[in-house]
Amino acid sequence: MKRAIVIGASSGIGREVCSLLLADGWTVGVAARREELLAEIKKLRPDLVEVMRIDVTAADAPARLLSLAGRLGGVSLFVYCAGIGRQNMQLDGTIEQATADVNVKGFTVMLDTMFNYMAERHGGDIAVISSIAGTKGLGAAPSYSASKAYQTTYIQALEQLSNMRHLHIRFTDIRPGFVDTPLLAGGRGYPMLMDVKSVARDLVKAVYAHRHVRVIDWRYRILVAIWRMIPKWLWRKMNVVNRKSVKIE
Repeated sequence: MKRAIVIGASSGIGREVCSLLLADGWTVGVAARREELLAEIKKLRPDLVEVMRIDVTAADAPARLLSLAGRLGGVSLFVYCAGIGRQNMQLDGTIEQATADVNVKGFTVMLDTMFNYMAERHGGDIAVISSIAGTKGLGAAPSYSASKAYQTTYIQALEQLSNMRHLHIRFTDIRPGFVDTPLLAGGRGYPMLMDVKSVARDLVKAVYAHRHVRVIDWRYRILVAIWRMIPKWLWRKMNVVNRKSVKIE
């Protein structure tokens, strides 16, 4: 059953993932806040695309997700690409709360809804775009890095829960670095910037191979390995990121 739902499908990595799945013969439910952009995807393959406006922070998000799953006639793959983030050197509480609302609260509600849906239907695959930012606490983006650490831990916990309950729900944690998407405003000045199409291809390959964790791009795999070796006392004193406040996923 090649039926998938992609949350955060209106642009960036999510939109590219939709294109790849459609080219591979999947029926895809696309969801995001900007319904007019989802309609553009629908025009590409009207016979294979179902559209649903979903704001992951809204109270009706779980019901709308289940409604989309029903319209598809089932779901064997769920890809969660929604996320926001800003560098926040001044620790603006509004930015921190908005990030937590989407990356923690909305993420948890959506993952729980789909986990329980698949638990009743003999399993499936769940892929989440987290980030290498979850490796360490980043002073320039506190809520963002903390929310990504939450996501990676939550995925790991749900995977263990799936095994404990013999549910056959598999998880793939996709951890990119800087990706050239609209949220990076063209990506000027960012190191090791990755092409969105290549990231999407890597994501789909990782899901097909049932990879548990995939840090995309060998350069970021080296960077993450180095970060993990840095002692906590030294990390606390480091200036890892220091540039103009912008969105970072």
